[in-house]
Amino acid sequence: MAQNPNSSSTPITYADAGVNIDQANRTKQRIKYLAHKTFTKGVLSEIGGFGGLYSVDKKYLDPVLVSSVDGVGTKLKVAFEMNMHHTIGADLVNHCVNDIAVQGAAPLFFMDYLASGKLEPEVTEKIIAGLAEACKHNGCALIGGETAEMPGFYPNGEYDLAGFIVGVVEREKIINGKSVEIGDCVLGLPSNGLHTNGYSLARKLLFEIAGYSPETFVSEIKNKVGNELMRTHRSYWSIIRKMIAGDCVAALAHITGGGITENLPRVLPKGTSAIVEYGTWPVPPIFEHLQRLGNVDKEEMLRTFNMGLGMLVVVPAKKFKKAQTLLERASEKFYSVGRIVKGERKVIYS
Repeated sequence: MAQNPNSSSTPITYADAGVNIDQANRTKQRIKYLAHKTFTKGVLSEIGGFGGLYSVDKKYLDPVLVSSVDGVGTKLKVAFEMNMHHTIGADLVNHCVNDIAVQGAAPLFFMDYLASGKLEPEVTEKIIAGLAEACKHNGCALIGGETAEMPGFYPNGEYDLAGFIVGVVEREKIINGKSVEIGDCVLGLPSNGLHTNGYSLARKLLFEIAGYSPETFVSEIKNKVGNELMRTHRSYWSIIRKMIAGDCVAALAHITGGGITENLPRVLPKGTSAIVEYGTWPVPPIFEHLQRLGNVDKEEMLRTFNMGLGMLVVVPAKKFKKAQTLLERASEKFYSVGRIVKGERKVIYS
């Protein structure tokens, strides 16, 4: 048989194509212990299996599983420039925890997807360490994930990170906004900054329009640009569960992409709207600086960024004093930012 003139006389391996299976296996072994630190009694499997196994506690009489999946978005671009990878994991876990917490669900377990063009063991370990710490803080187990090495798919030094979370809530305790009534109060819990939304616009304004670098110190925000953008997306689960236990919650809205404008209406029942009084909470300087840099309309800002409020809580009017006392005892900052009125599921700013 004639030899193909385009074939190689030397045997080609997967490593020659850019995927080093042995290195990947060594990296996975190093990060196994990080995941094990998060394990709860419900975990039935070891890291490395084809699927993660989890047993729901028998204390639940009629358990409903609540799931969510998300990514970190272009905040990763800032992490790449700063070579800061530890906090990205917490950003992802906390975002997902908040997404299921608004329905009253306690987080059970988390799984991640990390993909890069070339696996960098030290970077991978930092990312997984951040994921594990945030999981442990939120009381959920990191039971597995996927670490994919795809040469030529991502630029050198870059990766993508996404996660999937599952939580549980008793059917009769699901928070779905159906109990919201006209006259209920809207409380706002402060954010740590941009969290994980609006980074495409923020990066354009800060790096392209203003010409800053991550190391640029901006007196208006009293911080370096990179440090400000890398503030961790906070988890609200610890305070939310206290408010739920105190029967102080009619609805919850995680303020992510779409801002207050698009997220609060998602939890309002038919026939209601929310009046939000702009100016009743302090807007962090970073948002005012971004608005000035791009001459951005206030409406666009409110539809893009959280503007300083990462979670909104609709509290029954008769429970307002109880909620106020609960939040104060927990040393949780909060602001009374609005009320529920008759309308058709929209936010009215005043």
